[in-house]
Amino acid sequence: MFRVLFFGDIVGKTGRAAVRQVLPALKKKHKPALVVANGENAAHGIGLTAKIARELFDSGIDFLTGGNHMFDKAEQIAEVFSNFPDKVVRPANFEGDYPGKGFAQLTVKDTEILIINLNAQVFMERQFDGLIGSPFKKLDEILQTAPKSDIILVDFHSEATSEKRGLGFYADGRVAALLGTHTHVQTADAQVLPGGTAYISDAGMCGASQSILGVKKETALKRFLSAEKVSLEVEETDEAEMGYIVIDVDERTGKARSIKAFLETIILK
Repeated sequence: MFRVLFFGDIVGKTGRAAVRQVLPALKKKHKPALVVANGENAAHGIGLTAKIARELFDSGIDFLTGGNHMFDKAEQIAEVFSNFPDKVVRPANFEGDYPGKGFAQLTVKDTEILIINLNAQVFMERQFDGLIGSPFKKLDEILQTAPKSDIILVDFHSEATSEKRGLGFYADGRVAALLGTHTHVQTADAQVLPGGTAYISDAGMCGASQSILGVKKETALKRFLSAEKVSLEVEETDEAEMGYIVIDVDERTGKARSIKAFLETIILK
């Protein structure tokens, strides 16, 4: 059995510190063969830098996925992909000339793992026109052209639960797991779909617990209550929320055997 531990969106310094603190104990408890995390909010809530990617890898994470904020620090993201070409992916269905790859294959304990990152269309800041941007069509394309793999994992960065559920059933039986990210609130629908794909609409986040999706309540509420374009500020506190997923996959069949969602609050030391 091959076990994967997946962290939801890591938000800012608090999220990074929380992962660094709890991961050694989680590895001892769950004994994962692979640790993956969504890192698109790791650099003070928006984007990713090479320095912070290195920090996360040094914390014990093996692989990072992205999302709609992946290129918000445009001047630094190329360095991320240059330094870690086989350890970081960005959404495969971004249109245009973007650095990095939308999927990557790695070998873990003689098992070939394919990790795919896709961005949604519904309610997202980056909208895509036509089938070239469709996560459904892009998934088909990747599955047809990517190297043969024993286990396929998909991080679907999406706002709408309907779109996540749709892609989950569309991918069922063809991938080992389809894990939703982006909304930062862990959902209660972790399940193995009929065809053997582990699914959850959202894995949650790793960030400040007394916040609104990892940002300061005051700035988020001000945006809701006024017509102004208020800049959201990342909340950094000593109390962190940890959302993560543990998946067991039969590497002989590429099908999931189980999926469990965990949501914990910790005090940073």
